[in-house]
Amino acid sequence: MSVKCLRSARRNRDVTRGHGMRQAKYGPTPGISPLNWGAGCRQFGVQLLRGQAQVVFLSSVPAGALLAVALFAAGWEYGLYAIAGTALGTATSRLLGADRERVSTGLEGFNACLTALCFAVFLGAGHLSTALLAAAGCVVVTVVTAAVVNLLGVWNLPSLTLPYCLLASAMTTAAPGFERIWHHGDGLAALTSAATGPTSLGFSDLWHGFFTGFAEIFFMPQWYVGALILAALLVASRRAAAVAGVGSLVGILSAWALGAPTAQIADGTMGYNAILVALALCGVFLEAGPRTLAYAMVGAFTATAATSAMAAVFAPSGGHTFTWPFVLTTFAFLAAARSFPGLRTSAPAPAVPEPMAAGTLSAQPPAPQAP
Repeated sequence: MSVKCLRSARRNRDVTRGHGMRQAKYGPTPGISPLNWGAGCRQFGVQLLRGQAQVVFLSSVPAGALLAVALFAAGWEYGLYAIAGTALGTATSRLLGADRERVSTGLEGFNACLTALCFAVFLGAGHLSTALLAAAGCVVVTVVTAAVVNLLGVWNLPSLTLPYCLLASAMTTAAPGFERIWHHGDGLAALTSAATGPTSLGFSDLWHGFFTGFAEIFFMPQWYVGALILAALLVASRRAAAVAGVGSLVGILSAWALGAPTAQIADGTMGYNAILVALALCGVFLEAGPRTLAYAMVGAFTATAATSAMAAVFAPSGGHTFTWPFVLTTFAFLAAARSFPGLRTSAPAPAVPEPMAAGTLSAQPPAPQAP
């Protein structure tokens, strides 16, 4: 073979080898392996359970699992709506590219969880229209959450459950006007009237009110559901459980002292906002201590009084109080805390997002920029 032929063969071999190398580098990406798929599913499951736990300011997987058990104990349909709602809210935020830390700690799922439960309770869990609207509501509340985080970030305030409150109030006000989604006959609008009924508080009323206050955070009226929710708090943080317990007692005693009907105290509707305020102001957004505990209890009393005020405001339009007393009271007390040096805040500089460390009871206010 001539030298010219040898050079030509070598050149062709080098070109072929180089083409093969380029194919290896820039060729199609291998498919997702079962191992990666399994890891992704586990990660999403963790985010889902943390999203449920964030309703009570926790980022704990065991607490989220126990909360799921509590809701299934109330009714399988409510447990299913809560899980599906949290999953849909979390998936939507991931799809839209929300901040990974917010997603991983559950901050993008808890408003969707409450939204799905709200639709199930007020529209009827067994209707297809309710399921479809709840799914749409979970997507919308995820978008509203991003808007609220950005707007409140200017004042370095957390979003709390404000996105869910906005959507829930709009839904309960508008729903009676649509026959295909309203299945309860008359609307919810009513004129306000003076409270009636006995106001004496017996031991049975006291312990029922204590536990059902926790259950009413998730719209459930059963005392044993509240006991499971309190157990979830205890699993994640004994301090959180203690603060929540004191908040529940303050709400009950405040309502009794102000003369609320015993029935409203025993069914938990006068106590759940006080529990959430106590948690928020002692150990979550303000560092736990004697002063902040006292401050939080004043906030719990305020939220209890505000519950009746909010009920009167929303009654003519057919709305409900939801967690509006908790949201408004917490905003006011957190804004005021900046003027009181004795109340140490755990809030960072405004440039830091709104993360909550996994497994701890510590949340931070959101950033002005998109999370």
